[in-house]
Amino acid sequence: MTASERSIQLVKVAAEAAAEKLADDIIAYDVSDQLVITDAFLLCSASNDRQVRAVVDEIEDRLRIEADAKPVRREGEREGRWVLLDYLDIVVHVQHEEDRTFYALERLWKDCPSIPLPESVTKVAAQRSRGDGQ
Repeated sequence: MTASERSIQLVKVAAEAAAEKLADDIIAYDVSDQLVITDAFLLCSASNDRQVRAVVDEIEDRLRIEADAKPVRREGEREGRWVLLDYLDIVVHVQHEEDRTFYALERLWKDCPSIPLPESVTKVAAQRSRGDGQ
């Protein structure tokens, strides 16, 4: 089993939204073979609590507008360090850098195939890692 086209579409929209708000280390995994509750995970991080919230807000807005999707569950918003958005088809994790390093979700899902992200997302990540401006 692989992630549905709808799931991949949601991942791409969410990844672009995260990149627009300068989220770091944006990665998506097809977890459909491992979990029955969702098809894909999108992971990203931000350098502070305020940016975590900005990334979450942008992802929610873009998914609502571009894909007519609303989360069925939203957790962790009060603390602003790790927000989980559950869209059933995908689950988005936006974490503070420190929490991302500590929990290392990539380590748990490394055996799952990654979902290729749009060039706009990878291009922004490459520019930021080189220290280029936008």
